[in-house]
Amino acid sequence: MAILAGIDEAGFGPLLGPLVVSSAAFSLDSAHAWAEGLSPLASADLWEAFRKSVGKCRKHLGGRLLIADSKKAYHRSEGLGHLERTSLAVLECMGKRPVDLHELLWLLCPECIARLAEYPWYQELPQCRLAAESPERRIAANVFAQDLQAHGAALVHVRTCCLDVAHFNRMVHSVRNKAQVLFIAVTQLIQALLSEFPGDDIYLSIDRQGGRAHYRENLLRSFPDLELAVVQESEECSVYEMRRASGTVRLTFEVEADDRYLPVSLASMVSKYLRELLMDRMNLYFAGLDAGLRPTAGYWQDGRRFVEDLRARLPHLRIDDERLIRCR
Repeated sequence: MAILAGIDEAGFGPLLGPLVVSSAAFSLDSAHAWAEGLSPLASADLWEAFRKSVGKCRKHLGGRLLIADSKKAYHRSEGLGHLERTSLAVLECMGKRPVDLHELLWLLCPECIARLAEYPWYQELPQCRLAAESPERRIAANVFAQDLQAHGAALVHVRTCCLDVAHFNRMVHSVRNKAQVLFIAVTQLIQALLSEFPGDDIYLSIDRQGGRAHYRENLLRSFPDLELAVVQESEECSVYEMRRASGTVRLTFEVEADDRYLPVSLASMVSKYLRELLMDRMNLYFAGLDAGLRPTAGYWQDGRRFVEDLRARLPHLRIDDERLIRCR
């Protein structure tokens, strides 16, 4: 059995809000895959293989699930929309039905819940209800599950590493490098895949980390017990193989992987969904203190505007900047 996995993040650039990194993985029977003309390495073909149940474009979905780079799947003016529909439907395929943000975090990143409890704007996570199950979403989830089964596949893993602002700042102060913080989160998700699928070959696609093209030294430090081979290193795509006694892990860091590989796109959407839910909680908290305060998506220019508005409109409010504002 082969494991086709993807990792992607949401929120690397902003000034406010968490950095969320997620992984998604499918199991695929190797013999079945070759019979269908699908190479385990060509995971971009999964959109074609699962065309009955998923689409890559917002148009002409006809009830299918949208799985695409979150930058294309989400428009703030339209609300959570496809991010929520797809994220909750794929979890339903795995028998998981969270009803609120606390349950969602418990499924995806339970270790962050205690940290979030220290923020005033994350005090009522169970009050953040997710979209109720609908017949339309239930049908889409069932069709997706049946489509996977027909191709000898299954969605077997969805996990998140949510770095809240204070935790992110502590990590940056420790390693002195924002990109390294992201890579640490990525390696934590890789380790989770290694632990969950100890006897399987894993083919993992990852959106390239900033401008970095070389990952050998970082991988050696992160996985010292595995044999590492460099297959390819270039400005567009870097490929590595890590060998263990029970199988091979093939890692591909590629430019625009979130638009090329379905598991990466799914990870991108889950990351964005969770980040937007947490940003909504922050905006609601401060709007409750001043209804005239305009919400923010957290990106640098508007994030600075938001912080300036906070200080001007609520001058007596004591805010822990280490929990609100990122240091990098």
